Amino acid sequence: AKVAELVDALALGASGATRESSSLSFRTMVFSGRTAMIDPADVGKDRVMTDLQIAVEASQGLERRLKVQVPAARIETEVELRLRKVGKSAKLKGFRPGKVPPKVIQQRYGGQVRQEVLQDIIQSSYGQAIDEQKLRPAGMPQIEPGQLESGKDFSYTATFEIYPDIQLGGLDRLKIEQIEIEIGEADVDEMIETLRKQRSNWLPVERKSVEGDRVTVDFQGTLNGEPIDNGRGEQVPIVLGQGQMLEDFEKNLIGLAAGGEKTFKVKFPKDYQATELAGKKVSFDATVTEVAESQLPDLDQKFVKEFGIDSGDVDEFRADVRGNMDREAAAKIKAEVKRQVMDQLLDANSIDIPAVLVEKEAAALQSETMRNMGVTDPQQAPPVETFNEAARRRVRLGLLVSAVIEENNLVVDREQVKVKVDEICAPYERPEEIRKLYFQNPQLISQVENVVMEGQVVDWLVSQAKLEKKATNFADLMNNP
Repeated sequence: AKVAELVDALALGASGATRESSSLSFRTMVFSGRTAMIDPADVGKDRVMTDLQIAVEASQGLERRLKVQVPAARIETEVELRLRKVGKSAKLKGFRPGKVPPKVIQQRYGGQVRQEVLQDIIQSSYGQAIDEQKLRPAGMPQIEPGQLESGKDFSYTATFEIYPDIQLGGLDRLKIEQIEIEIGEADVDEMIETLRKQRSNWLPVERKSVEGDRVTVDFQGTLNGEPIDNGRGEQVPIVLGQGQMLEDFEKNLIGLAAGGEKTFKVKFPKDYQATELAGKKVSFDATVTEVAESQLPDLDQKFVKEFGIDSGDVDEFRADVRGNMDREAAAKIKAEVKRQVMDQLLDANSIDIPAVLVEKEAAALQSETMRNMGVTDPQQAPPVETFNEAARRRVRLGLLVSAVIEENNLVVDREQVKVKVDEICAPYERPEEIRKLYFQNPQLISQVENVVMEGQVVDWLVSQAKLEKKATNFADLMNNP
């Protein structure tokens, strides 16, 4: 069960696509149309039918068409049994309870009972059929029922995608760069300088701007004489050289004093996200309203206390900064190793993936993006197709990770789960209460287990890889995307 859950939450994303081979959503059967959905939660509740005729057709890719034929005698027997049961409790005007003639019961309830019998038979026979054929559906089946004719065999077709059979390869060829780093005093000095810059004061100056200054600017962009979308700005602060704007835009603001005006052209990159501007030269009219230079705060007790060092001691502050840098570096190295492992796992194993899982994962990514953007109107959300590439990667990776777990019998480490829960709960005011909540909530603890298992999978893959040490410094490590 944990393997299936890992595909959901590990590499397919916390909100990711679900494996639905045993948890398809219930939909009421509709025999008046050509399609119906079934609830596999009810699969197998009925007794095993030994008289089914089953045929499986392979369609494109992972799609399968399962054709099932149920003998008429099986249906009629079940209908008769249920009608007898109804007759024992039916209350109809003019008849005593339990004394309604069978013909009347048939006329009154026959159609409804037959529909219920067929629905139950499809549910139970579908589960039996996929078990016998050793199929693993990846999503909800689409049911096409045949004609309903009394006294004749009933047939239906279930169309669905299956999970791919995965034979892992390339694990003996994994090569991992093991990053080694030593944080020195110069690295700490540079970090403290960055912290000072983040808390700098900006003082207006009466001179031309240079790189590192903050200019406040009004501007308007036009293409072929027409204003471009989102191309107007008023009182926009820009720190020159920090890459807030396109490089050519910022360069054209260097050398301007407050009140200075300039018209210039900027060529947009070919891969610019606004496709109507990609590769185009856009004209800008800009007016600088202020030039300000940075004034760094002194490295004194007041500054140090702003970072939670109550003593105001600079040495204690430096030690705290170093500790944070050590933790950041360790997390970055761990993430980089994971990226290398997963990229190589994907490169070495090309597999077909169920389209239904990609669709669900893309929808989940779209929903997650909407939450992050604070958007509730689906019309304002990025198109779901935008997420297809990322969804395909997550689905592939999730299936491959699941295969690693299954093939190597990996089991989640309970002690690591406890440690991870403690880490999550530590920042809270009452960590013991939050910890208790986690262990009482199966969904919450399952999420933690997935995170722990993810780490175990990465560790196992690294143990199979050839390690190549690579020395680097803190700045290069953190600047590496």
